[in-house]
Amino acid sequence: MNLVDSSGWIEYFFAGFHASFFSGPIEDVGRLIVPSICLYEVFKKVFQVADEARALRAVAQMKLARVIDMNEDIAIKAALISIKRRLPMADSIILATAQLEKSIIWTLDSHFKGIPGTKMP
Repeated sequence: MNLVDSSGWIEYFFAGFHASFFSGPIEDVGRLIVPSICLYEVFKKVFQVADEARALRAVAQMKLARVIDMNEDIAIKAALISIKRRLPMADSIILATAQLEKSIIWTLDSHFKGIPGTKMP
C-alpha cells in the first residue's frame, strides 16, 4: 500500500518539479490510502492558492483512494510517535496511519527523512 502525504499531493496538483515522482502512487488508487488529515491540509492549501472549486476537485480525486479516518489506535500511536520522534501532530498521524496500514509514505516533507518505509525524491 501507498500513502502520499500532503506535500506530495500539492506537488502533484500544482505540477511541481517532483510531480512525476508522486504520479505513480497517486494514480494507482487501488493501492492508495489517504489519511483524513491529508484531506484537511490539501483542501486548505489548494483553497488558499487557487479557489474553493479547485480545492473540492482535489479532494474528490483524493477520495478515489481509501480514506482512513483517525481512530483510537491511530491517535495513541500518533501521540507516541510525536513524543519519540518530535514530529508535529499531522505528521505523527500520517506516520501512525502508514505504519498501522503497512504503507509506504511518499513525501517531500523533511520531517520524514530517514524514517524507514519513506520514499523521497
